[in-house]
Amino acid sequence: MENDIYTLTIDQGNTSAKLALWTDAEGASEAAEGGAAPVSAAGRVCRHRLCVRGLSGADIRRVCSEYTVKAAIWCSVSERPTEVLEALHECVPAVIELSAQTPLPLKVDYTSPRTLGVDRLAAAVGAHSISGVAGRDILVSDLGTAITYDHVTASGHYAGGNIAPGIWMRLCALNHYTARLPQVETDGETPLWGHDTESALRGGAINGVVAELEFYRSHLGPDAVTVLTGGAAKLVQDRLSFRPLVVPDLVSLGLDAILHHNGL
Repeated sequence: MENDIYTLTIDQGNTSAKLALWTDAEGASEAAEGGAAPVSAAGRVCRHRLCVRGLSGADIRRVCSEYTVKAAIWCSVSERPTEVLEALHECVPAVIELSAQTPLPLKVDYTSPRTLGVDRLAAAVGAHSISGVAGRDILVSDLGTAITYDHVTASGHYAGGNIAPGIWMRLCALNHYTARLPQVETDGETPLWGHDTESALRGGAINGVVAELEFYRSHLGPDAVTVLTGGAAKLVQDRLSFRPLVVPDLVSLGLDAILHHNGL
């Protein structure tokens, strides 16, 4: 598909950036690199994914030399790398730097939108854009270093949300702030009730997040949809009393939906 024209989404985290290249969804059943290809609200399919540590302008130029990119959107939870943005504007005809001022397909009810993480906004838009979710309340949870719980209303409003420590952060904190509790990995036996210190720590962290998800969903009604993303989603999804949608590319999906909403 050398002649394809792409949109580029960039989700810049604290240590690495996730890049996704989207093109028209003809043949969308094909697998993208690393798994099944998600389809965005614009009907575009993710053909290529890249993860880059320390994203630079050179990385952008290399991607744009290999693919024809008509539009790009960049969001970051860390610093604003001038060289990356300069390279984007140099190589791509239309560029959006996601901010509180960017037009969105959701109405944001947050009282301080400038302080709202753009990754949370993008994930909320991504969840709202998923086929079959429209018209139902949505609980959106990104289970990463920190965990976010966000509410998108059935009428398409971002109503707000909460932030909590992630599973790994909880285990690290228990080790760091106590004299005798050991550091425990997330992999391993996780019973409902721990039978030794290791399983008690792991169970407390993982089952605690399960309980939080159950609590927040219970306030949205029986028809609510729960959409999970982030590396720890696999640790909790089978422990829930309901079946969530697990979408690894949720932020990228939301970013492409925002491009589409802005006519790109």
